[in-house]
Formats: sequence, structure tokens, C-alpha cells
Amino acid sequence: PKPVIAMINGFCLGGGNEIALAGDRRIAGENAKFSQPEINLGLIPGGGGTQRLTLLIGEGRAMEMMLTGDMIDAETALKFGLLNHIYPSDELEAKTMELANKIADKAPIALQLAKEAVKFASRSNLDEGLRREVDLFALCFSTEDKQEGVAAFLEKRKPAFKGK
Repeated sequence: PKPVIAMINGFCLGGGNEIALAGDRRIAGENAKFSQPEINLGLIPGGGGTQRLTLLIGEGRAMEMMLTGDMIDAETALKFGLLNHIYPSDELEAKTMELANKIADKAPIALQLAKEAVKFASRSNLDEGLRREVDLFALCFSTEDKQEGVAAFLEKRKPAFKGK
């Protein structure tokens, strides 16, 4: 239920790529390389790669990566939508932690529900997704964090969320 950031620096191949695909955000160093090379061993991806990669970058690009086993660089991965950001390798950890801290400052329950709603979108049609979104939105109104967030906004201060 918590947001997961995959920080990738170097080779991200096969199962490693599948682990990164399971994250909510993927950030890579400029020299990162990506591949689903299982086809070269007479296999297919078995850790969610056929499903998550297709949802993330589309059928055509996923098919090409899986059927050829070819490696792509970080710029191509960013263009495909596999990555959210690329940074110079020496800045990668600091930039990733900057994002993690920014997310960690948000209301924990709202983070969990937002993640649930987005994940639900990929498994349902628009009508079902909108109904689920409304339910989760309403649930947010029952939290102390929502009360704190509104109070902080009105008082022009930073909220102190407690996950309640």
C-alpha cells in the first residue's frame, strides 16, 4: 500500500527489470540499460514482465523488447514511458531521496488510497474506476489527516499528517 520507488543504476535486465516494473515510480541513472532477455534462453518473463511492461509501455514496444531480447538505454526507456526520470549517476541517489521525502510528507492514508485508485484503473473499465474513485475519495473525508490538511491550508502552514 505504500508508494515504491525503484532507483536503477546500471543494468536492469530480466527479473531485475520486473522488480523495477512493480514499483510505482522508476528513476534511473543516465547509464542504465533495460532488457527482457529471457527469449535468448528459450524462456519468457515470469515475474510479471509480460503484464506490467505491456501496461506501462504498450503492446508494440513490450512485444519488441520481449521478442528480440534487445537492450534499451535510459533515454529510450524514458521515451517509452518505462522511466519517470533520468539523472546523472552521481545525483541519482540524492534525487531519488528528494522524491521519496516529498512523497513521505503527504497524508499516508491518502497516498495509499490514491495508489489503490490508480492501480484499479488498469484492472477495470472507466465506469468501475470512477465508482471506486468516488468511494475512496469519500473515505478520505473520514480521516483526521483530511481535517489536518484543510486546517493547515486555511492557516497557511505545513500539515502534520499522522496517518489517521
